[in-house]
Amino acid sequence: MLIEQSAGHDLVASLIPDDVLCPASIDDVLALPSFLSVLRAAESRLGCPLAMMPMGTQDRLIQRRLRQLVEIARVNPLWRERINAAVGDGPVDTYEAFQALPITDKDTFSTLFTGERAGMVVPIDRCGFEVVASGGTSSGRPSETVYPLDELQETYEWAGEFMGRAMMAPLLPGPGPKWVSTTLADYQMWSSGTMVGGVLQKIPGVNYIGAGPMSRDVYKLMMSYPGPKAIMGITQSIALLADFAEVLSQTERDSLHIALYGSGLLTPKVRADLQAAYPNLKILSYFAATQAETIGLQLDPDSPVLTTVPGLHLIEVVDENGRWVAEGEEGELVVTRLFGNAAPVLRYKVGDRVIRRPDRQPDQQPAGLRAMQFEYAGRSGDFMHIADTQYSAPRALAAISEEFKSRDLLDIDAVAANVQFQITRSSRQFLLVVAAPGLRDRLPELAKALGSDGAAPVMIAGLIRSMSLFDGMEATEATLRESGYRFGLRLVEPNGPELVRTEVGKVPLVVDRV
Repeated sequence: MLIEQSAGHDLVASLIPDDVLCPASIDDVLALPSFLSVLRAAESRLGCPLAMMPMGTQDRLIQRRLRQLVEIARVNPLWRERINAAVGDGPVDTYEAFQALPITDKDTFSTLFTGERAGMVVPIDRCGFEVVASGGTSSGRPSETVYPLDELQETYEWAGEFMGRAMMAPLLPGPGPKWVSTTLADYQMWSSGTMVGGVLQKIPGVNYIGAGPMSRDVYKLMMSYPGPKAIMGITQSIALLADFAEVLSQTERDSLHIALYGSGLLTPKVRADLQAAYPNLKILSYFAATQAETIGLQLDPDSPVLTTVPGLHLIEVVDENGRWVAEGEEGELVVTRLFGNAAPVLRYKVGDRVIRRPDRQPDQQPAGLRAMQFEYAGRSGDFMHIADTQYSAPRALAAISEEFKSRDLLDIDAVAANVQFQITRSSRQFLLVVAAPGLRDRLPELAKALGSDGAAPVMIAGLIRSMSLFDGMEATEATLRESGYRFGLRLVEPNGPELVRTEVGKVPLVVDRV
């Protein structure tokens, strides 16, 4: 249904009126009201936060904004050519029409925003921009992003306010000071510390600490501050907190209420250690990307579902044709920043696979919140090819772990600090590397239990299980044996050199070597 025919059009049209809907020049774009000012006006008119408005009202506002974003992008010749080749030169005024626009993959994104930055609507020489890069968990290759500084600050403000209402207020109890810190630090233009810190600094009623990588002494000092605390870091940093608890008093341990992790997998063993060390701790996912800050937040520690920040992005879960999948189906995560006037990015494929979940309803906690939701399924590159068959690495890991556990050989979930599939195509070697303290001492016992065939039968059984249980597809022992691959398990120390890490210390689930 067209916005112009829908109920509430007068309100939406008054918030983004026709005279700002179709800017014709760069100067027109620079003169546009910010989208944050539009959202503030909507909240003032309706007397409630956007996140508590009916989904229909949110959708009408976002569709109107998308129509404006498409027209802003058309000011740039490259964007205009991409858009018009797909949908013609008419208005893009429905979600259905928006889905017909081409997906912006990483190669296209680099062409538009690296080097001459020909995809920017407002040229870089007009100044007022921040250029940042992300390392990428899988490849480690930097990918530059250009943000207008004023829009970036508005992003921080909007996301910080949402985190305050939906996460910090329910989970940081009592009067007195409250604290949030991050261990993230910037490195070679990888600006995780700046960007996540920018959001955390804008959480109302909470003090901010930019801790960076911490020694035990610094952690002890920070945890001595009176009041409940939240801390955010990559998974490896959050995992260290279990050991760091040794230097804390019980009161200091009790004061840690929230651990937010990003960029990786927290194994069940790490979760159990953290919960044992910090009795009040809630472990939650903060899902973000440099190209789209604060994509989704886990609000319920007992559910893996991530909640989007209403009004910040359009979040899509799409199939191979760029069309929205149904609720419960898995697809590629595609993000459009709604705050971007000077350097918009339409339909950016972030590089993650997620499952579309039902929208959050107002009867869920925190009460009144309505928002789109999804569940993380893994990196887009977390697939492994053996012969002609493709395997999902997260699903294969779950099935292989279950095989080892059911045969009373090894409880990977209970002991592993890190896990990684390492595939070497030239030598046809397929290894599951499990990192855990002291695990190497169990090698003789495990080797005896496995017998002459080693771990191969268990690994193959797990791979077969992963296909039959999750995909309705088939894999057989014969096809895996005939592939010529050697399947094995390697036990290593958590900090040993056997695990492959990116330049910023991330441990990708899959390492695929030629």
